[in-house]
Amino acid sequence: MEANILWLNIIILVVSLAALVWSADKFVFGAAAIARNLGISPLVIGLTIVAMGSSAPEMMVAASASLNAPPNTAIAIGNAIGSNITNITLVLGLTALLRPMLVASSTMRRELPMVMLTSLLAAWLLWDLQLTLLEGSLLMLGFFATIGGLTYMALKNPDQQDPLVSELEEEIPSDVPLWQALFWLVLGLGLLIYSSDKLVESAVGIAQYFGISDLVIGLTIIAIGTSLPELAACIASVLKKEGDLALGNIVGSNIFNILAVLAIPGLIAPGAIDASAAGRDMYYMLGVTVLLLIVAGNGKIKEITRVEGGLLLACFIAYQVLLFYTM
Repeated sequence: MEANILWLNIIILVVSLAALVWSADKFVFGAAAIARNLGISPLVIGLTIVAMGSSAPEMMVAASASLNAPPNTAIAIGNAIGSNITNITLVLGLTALLRPMLVASSTMRRELPMVMLTSLLAAWLLWDLQLTLLEGSLLMLGFFATIGGLTYMALKNPDQQDPLVSELEEEIPSDVPLWQALFWLVLGLGLLIYSSDKLVESAVGIAQYFGISDLVIGLTIIAIGTSLPELAACIASVLKKEGDLALGNIVGSNIFNILAVLAIPGLIAPGAIDASAAGRDMYYMLGVTVLLLIVAGNGKIKEITRVEGGLLLACFIAYQVLLFYTM
């Protein structure tokens, strides 16, 4: 009987992940199309709605896990940290292995140091093994300030030669009727909420069956699953030789994972956190973030090679092994 429940949870997990990825894409499509219909600048849409869209699955999972009774905040925190590690090591690693990526965007010179600063902020806030309401509020405030700041700088000093600007604008849907955009927005949001709830429920069931902690489930299965939109977007971008957009997806997602996703459990269910999250996992996230700055040239014009992609992928495998032996 227990084996049947396990397989049912695995099936629900897989279907929920697929629904989560699909609904996030439709939600972003609808929101971006509505903004375009309202006459909002494509650059602003790209830096806000499209950028946030890649973190929508993580945000929904964090909210669903935090609202549970009792709250599964370890899943939410593990998902935020694990997604950042996965984005850098698995997503960027596989993308660079597929095709070397030329990074030439001046926008990246602002965002690459920011991903390091937000990662250090997260490490500092979690150092005392507590995530409080105040800390969650500060992270969310930082999230909105970052979006506002990036948008303001982009509009004040538009660099039409920046490849990221043109690549972002090409991603914004155009000529979509308002009713159709509203339909995809509502459908995407509704399915996002439902699938994230089922994802957390099935993940907890699997964790309990195998005696695995909620944190490890968040760091592995859920983190990899919610990073699938970034993987799909990066592969599509690099095949079109849009390396800046591929890297921008990863950097933007990692910034938002810290500021928005990590903020959610602090706002909804503040309290003590797993010591491993603030130690082992946070140190690994900081380490691969430094590696990201190195391979990306810290905003300088540089190619991310297949060798560097292989190194990043090796770091992903090493992390999975580390979790296996220390969980």
